[in-house]
Amino acid sequence: MSTPRLNQSTGPQYTRILSLGAARGSNAVPNDDLVGPINSSDEWIRQRTGIITRARAPHDVLAMDLATDAAREAVEKSGIAPSDIDLVLIATISNVRQTPSMSAVVADRIGANPAAAYDLNAACAGYAYAVAQADALIRAGAAHYAVVVGAEKLSDVVDPADRSISFLLGDGAGAAVIGPSDEPGIAPTVWGSDGSKADTVGMDHTLVEFRDGEAGWPTLRQDGPSVFRWAVWEMVKVARRAIEAAGIEPGDLSAFIPHQANMRIVDELAKQLKLPETVVIARDIETTGNTSAASIPLAAHRLLSEHPELSGTLALQIGFGAGLVFGAQVVVLP
Repeated sequence: MSTPRLNQSTGPQYTRILSLGAARGSNAVPNDDLVGPINSSDEWIRQRTGIITRARAPHDVLAMDLATDAAREAVEKSGIAPSDIDLVLIATISNVRQTPSMSAVVADRIGANPAAAYDLNAACAGYAYAVAQADALIRAGAAHYAVVVGAEKLSDVVDPADRSISFLLGDGAGAAVIGPSDEPGIAPTVWGSDGSKADTVGMDHTLVEFRDGEAGWPTLRQDGPSVFRWAVWEMVKVARRAIEAAGIEPGDLSAFIPHQANMRIVDELAKQLKLPETVVIARDIETTGNTSAASIPLAAHRLLSEHPELSGTLALQIGFGAGLVFGAQVVVLP
């Protein structure tokens, strides 16, 4: 007896980002508000990070709320009916509930129920990971239109007295609608991880230790010098591979949108890549702070609002952080 022939899904050849949305914490927190517990100064923070203020959300606003606002804007700008969204992906490390997923709730809030929905944890590379997955799933025919969100409320996982990372972190969400395209709009993603360096940046304790009274509430910590070296010297190689995978040259880029980890890292990456002066570099960290998975879409959203002429041009985006995980791709800006 022969095995019946199965149907297997296929989708469009190309995809692209159709629109972006953003939501930032409504409180602007200047350096002077944070320097006391870490025995520092406004000048010290500016010199080492480039941050003047960071956006943080009020106590009663969750990362899920920020994700909802960003996703709603992206869907509205896309012109796609919410009911046609059949995939919602949210990259986050700051969902205060392990389950249900943030994505399932947001899908319902934006009118996309019963879209497939799941959260992913790739820290600061999360948005790049989610873009890669949405692109692949649409082209495989598993989805038609996707909402991709990077959403963080890092003020919930920060120790104000920690000198390694506390002053870097902000709250926000950035979202994109991704759908089929007649022309290539998302180049191959270069991604990976190095778990051997997992202790370099991450949570200082587990929820089990907190539950058992063996440790305080888990908060983010990092070995700053090690992270800086890894980000600059290793991530420039990833960025070059992403440009090569896209089949373009650095001079073909109009924008560079790296994870907003630290202004010194952003500037050093641009220098190492030898980007032409015509390439606009996202520096959203100055007034938003480091928002982990949200930082690339937030920076892209601001870049397009300040430079609308970049719409339809090529941008290199790269995320990197805890894990240590990384992801980069060249995209056509919406």
